[in-house]
Amino acid sequence: MRPNIDISHTLNGRMKDYAEQQDVSLEEAYREIIKAGLETVEHPDRS
Repeated sequence: MRPNIDISHTLNGRMKDYAEQQDVSLEEAYREIIKAGLETVEHPDRS
């Protein structure tokens, strides 16, 4: 699943590679990455 936003084919390919490496669906990979990025933005002081 590719979100309905402008994501380059290169970045989407990296997401597909990540999903394959983690043995998760592409949808789940997007969820994980978005959640991790959002947590980083919301709490930049956390390591």
